Amino acid sequence: MNNEDPNEIVSTRVIDAPAEKIFRAWRDPAHLTRWFGPDGFTSTFHHFDFRAGGEWKFTFHGPDGKNYENEFVFRETQPSRVVIEHLSQPHFVLESLHEEEGGRTRITWHQRFDSPDVRDKLAHVCVPANEQNFDRLEAELKRMP
Repeated sequence: MNNEDPNEIVSTRVIDAPAEKIFRAWRDPAHLTRWFGPDGFTSTFHHFDFRAGGEWKFTFHGPDGKNYENEFVFRETQPSRVVIEHLSQPHFVLESLHEEEGGRTRITWHQRFDSPDVRDKLAHVCVPANEQNFDRLEAELKRMP
């Protein structure tokens, strides 16, 4: 977590793939549905418009058998940076930065909540879930051409 911004959780990892490939994993719903989400979750996309201002609506299907509706808006869609705003509760903005480092990419997620209280209540879920997202992203990148 980031100690500089009390509203924010920061997760980072260096991934053995170029930034452009990570960007393809974001922009292609066939890839995104396989990696975005914590372990045990699957998703059904209802609407996916990958452009600034575009909507992304989907249902997470949890390992507990429950469905979780999600609604996002893409705020920025660049190879070096994808920003999404989670309009469903809890509200947050997720910035995914992709910085190349000698053929590898440092991916950093800045997940900003509306208050430190909300961040603190969700950190025990979000911190490990973000790491699981990175694990799933790495697995998907290995499958991609």
